[in-house]
Amino acid sequence: MKLLAKFNLILVVLFGAGSILIAYAAYQFLMRNARSQVIQQAELMIESAGSTRQYTANELAPLLETLPAHTTRFLPETIPFYAATVTFDYLRKKYPEYSYKEAALNPTNLRDRAVEWEADLINYFRNHSTAKELVGERDTPTGRILYIAHPITTEQACLECHSLPAQAPPAIVRTYGSVNGFGWNPNETVAAQIVSVPMSVPIQIADRAFRALVIYLVAGFVVSIAAIDAAMLLLVIRPVRKLSEMADRISTGDMSLPELPVHGRDEIAGLTASFNRMFVSLQKAFRMLNG
Repeated sequence: MKLLAKFNLILVVLFGAGSILIAYAAYQFLMRNARSQVIQQAELMIESAGSTRQYTANELAPLLETLPAHTTRFLPETIPFYAATVTFDYLRKKYPEYSYKEAALNPTNLRDRAVEWEADLINYFRNHSTAKELVGERDTPTGRILYIAHPITTEQACLECHSLPAQAPPAIVRTYGSVNGFGWNPNETVAAQIVSVPMSVPIQIADRAFRALVIYLVAGFVVSIAAIDAAMLLLVIRPVRKLSEMADRISTGDMSLPELPVHGRDEIAGLTASFNRMFVSLQKAFRMLNG
């Protein structure tokens, strides 16, 4: 095997071993970054839903409650839960992977009742009053899910509909009955905003970035090894090859050869200069022998 082939083999082995370590560390970093990116997106969605709730409670509901229709039938548009959920449904048309729910322990609309794992999140916020956010993962029949949750605490506007059935708007009682959604207390954590997204989303983001990284690494390695090979060929292999060819001709008795040119002060130049001195000494020895 020639010197250049041996050198390339060493580079490939070293690159392969290093690439495994780099690939593992890079993928872990990209996965963490993709997960953080998805969580940040979910946080923006929750804040957007929260803003919709505040707008509905403070601006929209007072206007709708002045309409004559409000006294005869229930207007769901006056409910912050409803407004936030419907708004997010429009947002899901662009982000179908994300799902949003305002899960409550005792909701007026049973559609909003928390399932077991959602109830666990609400109870966590109830037991940890200073906690404002909870991020985690859970397994589902369709795959692993990443979720982010914020607590919902009752305000004075909430108690107008959820304190006692007798104090609630008659339209709400007629629509949902007097059993569910009542008995809420001031400053009580009764629900949670929950955004869920499949873990396949950050995995896909990390995989795309990882594939691009691998392509760049391979391209960089190919360019680097080509440049190193060219430098090896010009600076080492060609001078050594000339020395080898000259040594072969001298071994056959050809003493009419000129000295090899010496360029630079590196080891190859030093080897060439030493070879030239040896060649001159051989020429003198042959002339002395030939009389």
